[in-house]
Order: sequence, then C-alpha cells, then structure tokens
Amino acid sequence: MSLPTPGSPSLSERLDAVRERVAEAATTAGRVGDDITIIVVTKFHPASLIRELAALGVHDIGENRHQEAQAKAAELADVELNWHFVGQVQGKKARQVRSYANVIHSVDRPALVDALVSTEHEVACFLQVNLTDDTGRGGVDPAGVEPLAERVLAAPGLRLLGLMAVAPLGAEARRSFAQVRELGERVRMLAPEATSLSMGMSQDFPDAIAEGATHLRIGTAITGNRPAER
Repeated sequence: MSLPTPGSPSLSERLDAVRERVAEAATTAGRVGDDITIIVVTKFHPASLIRELAALGVHDIGENRHQEAQAKAAELADVELNWHFVGQVQGKKARQVRSYANVIHSVDRPALVDALVSTEHEVACFLQVNLTDDTGRGGVDPAGVEPLAERVLAAPGLRLLGLMAVAPLGAEARRSFAQVRELGERVRMLAPEATSLSMGMSQDFPDAIAEGATHLRIGTAITGNRPAER
C-alpha cells in the first residue's frame, strides 16, 4: 500500500467522513443510519490495512477475487470479521468461497446456486441483478430474479438476504437503485425475510440510501487509492 501524501486524510479520517455522510443521507431519507451496514472493500490492499480497519471498529470486509480473499481470510483468522464476497463466483470455486465467506453478494445463476448447496453450514447470499443490456456482465436479468430466488429458497445451506446491484455507468444512479428496490419488493412476496439491498458504492451511496440500501460496498472513499494491481 502506498503511503498517504502529506496533508491527505488518514484512514480513520476517511472512515469517519464516510460514516458522517451515511448518517446524513439516512437522516435526509427519513431512515436510521445504524440500520445501514458499511462494507469496506479492500481489493488489492494488504491484510495490515484490514487490521487497522478492525481496530477502528470495522467488521464487514468486502473482497472480489477468490484467491486474494482466501489468503486474507486465513491470515486474519484471529480477527473478528464478516467476510463479504462481492465479485463473480466461478462454479468450480464456489465451495471454496463459501468456506470463508459469511455473505456472498453475487449469486446470479441456477448453476451457481447448485454449486453452493451444503448440508454443513449456512451462508447468507444476495441475488445480483444485471441492470444493463450486456448479458456478458454479472447478474441475473430482472425478469429472472423471482425464479432464481425460488431456487435459492429451495437450496440447503443458503439464506437469501435480498438483492445486489451496481448502477450502470452513464445511467442515473437513483433511478437504477429504484428499480432494484421495486424488484426487492417482488422478491419479498416470495421471501418476506429477504429485506436487504446491497447497492451503493463510493460515488453513489447517498442515492442508494435514498432508495433503501441496507448494505453499502465502499472502497476508495475509505481505503484511498488502490495499490497497483498484482
């Protein structure tokens, strides 16, 4: 991790600033900030930064590359953390991912649901929704959300929390998040307990909060710029 430049905010200052903005956005939306989980995404950052975050009261950590996440989870086994896997899951790696992840945010196809089935322990998950016309991107088409939810509900070892999505580049973020909120209402007809919405990142989380986000996936606004990709 590169050292901060003189005069730049420290990790704790960036974290406090985001927490304040989350609280302000929640108040504006008529919500309670404590009901919103901030997941700090630490892709490419070392385990030492996660230890610093834990010391500052952060317990929800997001990673999106299996090999990196697996290694960090092993190195930080002595730290009380909730590991959120927010990247695409390869079917052949599914069981490895669920071995360390507390929550998987990117369930997007029936084959992955089947690969995640387990009678050993339960893992929480979100259905990732693709809000673009690009079928090559991760996520289920909005029309397929309810059938996929039914598949998860029938799968041993999976607990459906709700929906996850990324606002498409160039799109109006709040409108995208409103679409996810509406889809979430449909899913709750099948699973009343699936009340969570994982949406909103560093650049658009106030809009996500306005549309009901319960989990924010925030990286650079807290961690600072990433080190070069390894």
